[in-house]
Amino acid sequence: MTTLYLHHLAALNHLAEPGHPERADRIRVIERVLEQERFTALAREQAPLAPVEPILRAHDARYVESVFDDLGRGGPLRADVDTPVSIGTHEAVLRSIGAVLQAVDEVMTGRVRNAFSAMRPPGHHAERARATGFCFFNTVAVAARHARAGHGADRVAILDWDAHHGNGTQDIFWDDPSVLYCSTHEMPLYPGTGAAGEQGEYGTVVNVPLAAGDDGAVFREALERIVLPRIAAFRPDLLLVSAGFDAHWRDPLANLNLTERDFAWATQRLVEVAARVSGGRIVSVLEGGYDLIGLSQSVSAHVAALMEA
Repeated sequence: MTTLYLHHLAALNHLAEPGHPERADRIRVIERVLEQERFTALAREQAPLAPVEPILRAHDARYVESVFDDLGRGGPLRADVDTPVSIGTHEAVLRSIGAVLQAVDEVMTGRVRNAFSAMRPPGHHAERARATGFCFFNTVAVAARHARAGHGADRVAILDWDAHHGNGTQDIFWDDPSVLYCSTHEMPLYPGTGAAGEQGEYGTVVNVPLAAGDDGAVFREALERIVLPRIAAFRPDLLLVSAGFDAHWRDPLANLNLTERDFAWATQRLVEVAARVSGGRIVSVLEGGYDLIGLSQSVSAHVAALMEA
């Protein structure tokens, strides 16, 4: 078995105004770095278009209908102040969801060991009934619900190491004991949620806030001491990663000081835990990361570590 890389050029056609940090060049640099010889063994598939039904497992029906109405008009519009809509956004959104559905299918059926989806727009800020923070639908939440509904997974764990707290993922799974949501993130920072005391109705929300200036040593201690033991104890059937790379020291939208080596280490440790508790099954989904050099270096380290599993 190998690592699956899901991608599609439709991700380039979700356009924003010049200067917007969540831009198509993010995908271009990932495509270039994963063309290097060290990634020859990657299995590569084009992200399919998603049906609507899996999205409804994570989002309110009225909200889903309103988003597709907005996307169907093509833009230039905004879902919120940070989240633009263009003529290519509709397809990009459907293929972003389609990518994680395909990834879950192939990992859960054993066709591949693990998978990385490099699509945009990202998803972890999208709440049950609200688009925000560059996000329309919560891709990792749709993936978790698909694993349960489509593959009979009893428990799913999500590790979110984006520098910004995944308020949407927390919102969706706040009262769902079958999903463990763990997040390391800078605080205070957008969106303002993610305090350690926010633990969910069943204690299955684990927030570990980091402070501006914290480096890889602090991040590694948070994972080693708090997050990884909680994941291991939960014994999920599938591990999902909200793989944001804006905690990299180069990133303009946060103030953490991680390096690509920290993301490689975190991936390696997660692989070790997955081997013990979830049959090695991991699906990783691109979230943030807005400095192109930091993003490409971090993705390279992350995917290389997945391939070594």
